[in-house]
Amino acid sequence: MTTASTPLAFGIDIGGSGIKGAPVDLSTGTLVAERVRIPTPKKSTPKAVAAVVQELTESFDLAPEVPVGLTFPAPIKHGVVPFIANLHKSWKGVNVPEIMGTAIGRTVIAVNDADAAGYAEATYGAAKGVEGLVIVVTLGTGIGSALIMNGTLVPNTELGHLEIDGHDAESRAADSAREREHLSWETWAGRLQRYFETVEMLFSPDLIVVGGGVSKKAHKFLPLLELQAPIVPAALRNQAGIVGAAALAAAHYR
Repeated sequence: MTTASTPLAFGIDIGGSGIKGAPVDLSTGTLVAERVRIPTPKKSTPKAVAAVVQELTESFDLAPEVPVGLTFPAPIKHGVVPFIANLHKSWKGVNVPEIMGTAIGRTVIAVNDADAAGYAEATYGAAKGVEGLVIVVTLGTGIGSALIMNGTLVPNTELGHLEIDGHDAESRAADSAREREHLSWETWAGRLQRYFETVEMLFSPDLIVVGGGVSKKAHKFLPLLELQAPIVPAALRNQAGIVGAAALAAAHYR
């Protein structure tokens, strides 16, 4: 698991538009080589995506003992995809670590993409060293979520699909809703307030971390929210998936 005294793991982030990967220094959570990105195949079947993951992995000179983790844009239950929205429908029921491990000739762990990002923030980013319950929420096309309790990930939460005031939460509070409806930051913040106060009422978190591309503009909406818990922007940005997948892979084999 180490190369030149640096503890390494390899992280792969599978998304609807691109598949990215890089080796990660586990002591710092930083990438030790420039990440490689390959477009997700238009027909994103398991076979097609596995071929891209193989190509991506082979573009790096990885020692055999380096752990490999990958993110996936769906829940992962005991390795299996129960349902899928952002890739080909044939992924439903597929064992992701099995098919990816066969493709690259290595043992692989797979995790939901929001869970990976959340774990990265808790291990290296905005939630590092925070005791108790941290909730990481990613605001993008939908709303992703991750729960980390005292550094341990509680996987496969889908808090973007809470029903609030008769609506699926992400249909009104995701960043895509802000863009689609041309909402002002103030109007959107009102929807976020309703969303986060509901999450807070249900879980009483010690910290809320907000990720997703819009977190770069956190100063425009986070100060408008009034919550009991501190709410802060994510620190790792678009590297969080790669870093979290690598860190979870290493933790799995520790």
